[in-house]
Amino acid sequence: MPDRMHVPLGEGLLLIRGEHSFLLIGKAGRRYALRFETFEKEYSETVEPDDLIVVSGPEGGSVEAAGMLLELVRGNHIPLVILPKGHPGSKRLKMVVSVAPEILLACDIQRGTHPEQHLLCSSGELAGMRISGAEGGVEIERMPPCTTVEYWEPGRYSGDKQQYI
Repeated sequence: MPDRMHVPLGEGLLLIRGEHSFLLIGKAGRRYALRFETFEKEYSETVEPDDLIVVSGPEGGSVEAAGMLLELVRGNHIPLVILPKGHPGSKRLKMVVSVAPEILLACDIQRGTHPEQHLLCSSGELAGMRISGAEGGVEIERMPPCTTVEYWEPGRYSGDKQQYI
């Protein structure tokens, strides 16, 4: 597998699957302000049309639920909550979200506690990947060989997916 690949992506979603985990990726599509809530403060960041919204399922789980979460952020601009390090609720988060122009996946951060949106908690099998928004698509770097990439549409069964690679 090449070290870097460009995958075309419009308004749809891209699903990267490992053996035990996944990432669901969509583009923001338009410019808007997104709020972030911490225990200390609330702040806003501007989201640009080519920015990515990435939902990580480090233990697998429902891709449909990940799609709903992605659409809540993309379409409804729900605020993202950032927990303090050591918060007990972090252990119960099955999926986490980042919104940024470029996202680096890491398995050594606590879920839901990282305010810098360029880092996202992932499984060990996907750690080290870098995903960047690009004109007309997504750039993926350092994708492990055990992964697949496919376009994903809500409500379609896995046998109906169009596989990219």
